[in-house]
Amino acid sequence: MDIIDLNILEALKQNGRETASEISKKVHLSIPAVSDRIKKLEEANIIEKYTIKINREKMGYKLLVTIFVNIEQTVDIKHFRETIIKYSEVIECHHIVGEYDYMLKVLLKDSSELEDFIGNKLKSIKGVQKSNTIVILSTLKEEINR
Repeated sequence: MDIIDLNILEALKQNGRETASEISKKVHLSIPAVSDRIKKLEEANIIEKYTIKINREKMGYKLLVTIFVNIEQTVDIKHFRETIIKYSEVIECHHIVGEYDYMLKVLLKDSSELEDFIGNKLKSIKGVQKSNTIVILSTLKEEINR
């Protein structure tokens, strides 16, 4: 990977629908050369997928929370991992170091959905010992590709 590949990636991060023709003008390569480089980046799984960023609030999702979770015993970790990723509300799940074992980023429509998620989904997973929920009031910066 060279500086041209990095510039191609940067252009695609800004606009995943940008054409090879538009990118070729930015990186000063021919359209076939840009297309070939993009194909190689896809084949190497550097580009994993093309996606869109949706305005959550306009879609009715007004509550974003971070939930820290402790798992009681190591034997319960596999089940927790398999279960938590099935919930559409969970948009991120990270295994972390520190006071808690996992950090979840959860997107919901309102506080009643949060109550349902915590009480009927999260706490029903075998091994969940405790959780701590932090409500996100606003987001100043959020990169989907870094």
